[in-house]
Amino acid sequence: MIQTQILRATDYPRMPWKNGGGSTEEIARDAGQDLDGFGWRLSIADIEASGDFSVFAGYQRIISVIQGMGMTLDVDGVISRPLLPSDPFAFSGDSHVSCSLLDGPIRDFNLIYAPLRYNARLHWIDVRQPQRLFSSASTLLLFSAAEQVGISVNEGHWEILGKYDCLQVENPGGLLEIELQAPSASRCCLIELSALRA
Repeated sequence: MIQTQILRATDYPRMPWKNGGGSTEEIARDAGQDLDGFGWRLSIADIEASGDFSVFAGYQRIISVIQGMGMTLDVDGVISRPLLPSDPFAFSGDSHVSCSLLDGPIRDFNLIYAPLRYNARLHWIDVRQPQRLFSSASTLLLFSAAEQVGISVNEGHWEILGKYDCLQVENPGGLLEIELQAPSASRCCLIELSALRA
């Protein structure tokens, strides 16, 4: 049976970064406690100043700026392109990473996952007109960067996501049909995660 849960931004717990350099609001994870034991984790980080990122050995990271002007990343001595809002960037959690803010503080949206345990796909969607998507992922997360987005799964009742709210869908098998609507041009991030068999 498909299970859906609305995760509200007002309820996200705040916790310190692994390196103590800032704070994160955790949206969801598959397992574990604190910063250990999870196979995947979704969060929002507040970056007030340029500096080092935490190391997450054995994980893959995909990051997107969701508020502020943007940043560049130094990943093991290689400088990234300027990362502007809704422009995802992937790097290894084993890497030494530091950020340089382009013009003031930012908020970023983070997927961290163990590639030996999960396949992951992340992409940003422009909801300028009604959208219909299909996915067979075992876990689907739809994160709203807009003030209001309506979402329906398998032609079920419509749920309304506010800014930074997230819909989590657990799919026991089969193809999911996802419909999106918004009253104005909006952006959402769709994340598809599938557990790998041992």
